[in-house]
Amino acid sequence: MSGRLLYVIGPSGAGKDTVLQGVKDQLGTKIHIAPRTITRPCDTNERHAIGVSHAQFLALENQGHFALAWRANHLAYGISQDINLWLASGVDVLVNGSRAYLPQARLLFPDLIPVLLQVQADELRQRLQRRGRENSQQINARMQRNATLLDLPHAHQGSPLVLIDNTGPVKYAVRALCQLLEPPHWQTLATEPQHIRA
Repeated sequence: MSGRLLYVIGPSGAGKDTVLQGVKDQLGTKIHIAPRTITRPCDTNERHAIGVSHAQFLALENQGHFALAWRANHLAYGISQDINLWLASGVDVLVNGSRAYLPQARLLFPDLIPVLLQVQADELRQRLQRRGRENSQQINARMQRNATLLDLPHAHQGSPLVLIDNTGPVKYAVRALCQLLEPPHWQTLATEPQHIRA
């Protein structure tokens, strides 16, 4: 039996990495977080990120290293072909993905389930300010990009979308994503979007 691919999306500051790690801590070897290659230095909190230069990224991309690759916020992101091995071995895989890249990702992995982490705008801005990775101009740009992409996942027919609110304590979003992988939620995903509440 093949594993299931959950493509987790949401704005910068939505807490995707934290939620994914929380799910991994809960489910252990039942699930794999796909490392993400990024063209910037990665801090110690990014346990599943690999920082490379733009030249290194292009070389890897040209070699066919990535199963998924996209550009956003002046950066390049890639997920290695290793996810195919994990899926083939029957392990569920979590990917920290991109909303804008969702249509292309679905072409490559038609059975993927997109999971959208939502955060209220005021809280999102505060998180971006606290993490200190972007200046005020970059934060404004990310907030604007979030506003323009809010409805993007809904626009693609056939994409069963799961909505999870991560405005509050992260444990609730982790619980909701864990619940998603269990009956009865999983059986209905092929036909109807869901808003999972922990």
